Amino acid sequence: MKNSVLLGALTIAGLAAGAAAAGTLDDVKARGTLNCGVTTGLVGFAAPDANGVWEGFDVGVCRALAAAVLGDPMAVEFVPTTGQTRFTALASGEIDFLARNTTWTFSRDVDLKFEFTGINYYDGQGFMVPRELGVSSAKDLDGATVCIQTGTTTELNLADYFRSNNISYEPVPIETNAEGQQQYLAGACDTYTTDASGLAATRATFENPGDHVLLPEIISKEPLGPLVRHGDNEWADVARWTLNALIAAEELGVTSANIAELANGTDNPEINRLLGTEGELGAMLGLEADWAKNAIMAGGNYGELFEKNIGENTPIGLARGLNAMWTEGGLIYSPPFR
Repeated sequence: MKNSVLLGALTIAGLAAGAAAAGTLDDVKARGTLNCGVTTGLVGFAAPDANGVWEGFDVGVCRALAAAVLGDPMAVEFVPTTGQTRFTALASGEIDFLARNTTWTFSRDVDLKFEFTGINYYDGQGFMVPRELGVSSAKDLDGATVCIQTGTTTELNLADYFRSNNISYEPVPIETNAEGQQQYLAGACDTYTTDASGLAATRATFENPGDHVLLPEIISKEPLGPLVRHGDNEWADVARWTLNALIAAEELGVTSANIAELANGTDNPEINRLLGTEGELGAMLGLEADWAKNAIMAGGNYGELFEKNIGENTPIGLARGLNAMWTEGGLIYSPPFR
């Protein structure tokens, strides 16, 4: 088992080294579309609507990047990936950018040779159970069957949590969130564990969401963010600063409603640099001067994307919490645009 894991890591590292030889920014411009890896479907974060058009919080980051590079938020080819296939898809060059509820960890950054370009959601792992079980704490789950996506940090956290609390469980492996939802509702497992945001998103799709409880324990840190391959710093810069542009826009009060007016010039030099009416930030990235304006116009600033897709007034109903701006007591923060 140890050998197969090592071989898998080396294979991905080798693919990454090969794929990094080309300039991804030039490839995307030449192709005219961004190949963006997302989940196979998680409502609120990334899922196709009734017309097959992908939408969601992570999808919004993909569309912002396409708008920054190509001037067109719809110039995205979405590639659904599972917990098992996402890293191979990125390392092999099948996708340019992975925006899929992926936790930033040491081994993914250093060993698998990926570059996390920021954090777009601070999360933690939780548990969902049917209300009728009468369970009020994860520590009451001794002997439970647990639906768990393979190839994820949640799989490892689960083992650590049960071992440290000296309780046992029986894993029920699943590949995708859709399969997890199906197995959980069919009673194949007593509890479903994944990121708390994912549980909230999944529960929102149930016929009777109130019949299911999210337990109070959050057993891990899950900083979720988009990532690219190691070895292509120019592309990593474009991806990183596109996400930063969405965050800075919220902090600076730049919204989809007022951006057209602000793009004519303001008394705030940082807004002017962000929107390309002052300085040469776009040229430094190899992009047009209005790259950040286009990114923000694609779906709004960070806060607008949050509220529209997963916020308290959506069926998913997530509070900003740690994902509030740093000026509002949260952790969301962009380095300066200067």
